[in-house]
Amino acid sequence: MEEPLDEREQAWLLQLARQSLIAATEGRVLRVPAPSARLCQPAGVFVSLHKHSLLRGCIGQIHSREPLYRAVIESATSAALYDPRFPPVSEDELDEVEIEISVLSPLTDLDYREAERQIVIGRDGLYVSQGRNHGVLLPQVAERFGWDAREFLEETCVKAGLSRNAWCSGAHLQKFSAQIFSEKRAGDYSSST
Repeated sequence: MEEPLDEREQAWLLQLARQSLIAATEGRVLRVPAPSARLCQPAGVFVSLHKHSLLRGCIGQIHSREPLYRAVIESATSAALYDPRFPPVSEDELDEVEIEISVLSPLTDLDYREAERQIVIGRDGLYVSQGRNHGVLLPQVAERFGWDAREFLEETCVKAGLSRNAWCSGAHLQKFSAQIFSEKRAGDYSSST
């Protein structure tokens, strides 16, 4: 998205993600009428679920051709039910799960020779691809783990199932920024887009 979402739009998307979680745990599909035109624009998005400050699920779409609000529904549902790292979220734990949404900017190519200088920790996320392998790490991940730019590049390669040094030996590197907001800190935790 070119323009950041306002607090009302953020709150609406968080409520939509919460409704999606409830519907997913009840085995039904959430259907909602189309919202404002801005929320119908295609945008990459990730929905992260946290329980007691620990990751409980995270799935998203780096390239989305569908409207943002539909991508939020699908990502929230998938994070709750289909993240292979975790068992499905149950109805019993819904009150303990906090939702965080990251709305992504378009991807920008990086030259591996300049990549370490072009990445700003806390602002930029990374997408690495080579052949059929690809991996993404959101901007908040490097900050959370205290990584520098080189570590961030290496860990994104590992996430993609590549060698740690693939970023400087042929992998395609791209960065993005994200507007990040959550139920816990609605309106006050967003990096620039």
